[in-house]
Amino acid sequence: MKSKSELTDFYYKSLFPVLKILDEDRKQLRYRIILIGIGFTLIYGAICIFIFSAINAQLDILLFAIIGYIAIGGFIYKLLIKDYTAEFKSKVIKPLISVIDEKLHYSSKTHIPKMLFNRSDLFSNPDRVSGNDYVKGDLDGISLHFSDFHAEKQHRDSKGRTRWSTIFKGLFLVAEFNKKFKGKTIVLPDTAQSTFGDLIGNWLQANNFKRDELVKMDNPAFEKEFVVYSTNQIEARYILSHVIMSKLLRFQKNSKHPVYISFIGDYIHLAIYYDKDMFEPSVFRSLLEYKVAMEYVDTLHLATGIVQELKLNQKLWSKE
Repeated sequence: MKSKSELTDFYYKSLFPVLKILDEDRKQLRYRIILIGIGFTLIYGAICIFIFSAINAQLDILLFAIIGYIAIGGFIYKLLIKDYTAEFKSKVIKPLISVIDEKLHYSSKTHIPKMLFNRSDLFSNPDRVSGNDYVKGDLDGISLHFSDFHAEKQHRDSKGRTRWSTIFKGLFLVAEFNKKFKGKTIVLPDTAQSTFGDLIGNWLQANNFKRDELVKMDNPAFEKEFVVYSTNQIEARYILSHVIMSKLLRFQKNSKHPVYISFIGDYIHLAIYYDKDMFEPSVFRSLLEYKVAMEYVDTLHLATGIVQELKLNQKLWSKE
């Protein structure tokens, strides 16, 4: 697997001619977005003022108009950047993934199957899923799948109105493990202890009736960041050795986002919560900026790095 420095070199040296052309396209697109945005705002505002003055609109109508402005504006923005985004992913992201390993295959429009998300048991089963930037294949001999993934739950109020809430949004990854475990072990961010303190936090963790038995680990740093539930206490401690706990702590620190992990059957499921699509190109920042470039390199290295960090390609555990 390519190192982070090798990916960075490839981004700048091999892709630089493409990046220069794309960055010129980005500048023109940015100009069009600003002009259309101003025009849309003026026209939409004038229509709203006319309607409001005619019907003496109340506050709820004003809120509806604001929501409409945001929704229509977002749709127009997505429409304007569609071609630029597709070209960026085809000419930048796809080659980056190919150089990591030629056995990895990339699809910009599909996402990891819903079945794999449900199987992880990290979150409740969603009613609607979406996503993009699906990568699958073999990396150092390990079967690997990951993509941007957005899982949502549907809610209905007493009047039958539908509302959607986010269960998970971010990077979702599944990799083959080197042992088929009998039980199920779940590792979650320790939000209870960090929010309510040790005493109340420990009580809430131990009385989480939606989860299996709480497993207390003998690594204080790991206990501060994560909470572990399992159907098999002995097996959970076997999986989460001191070496593995140290690696997961380092992985969590590098990701800088909440990390969720489950060990079920032959697989490790890993979810990293983000609030944006990770491989979408920036329109208002230059593609030639080092910080912008490193966002894409870091994301790819983080996703594929789990194989290296946990050494899934080595026989830490032998298959039964």
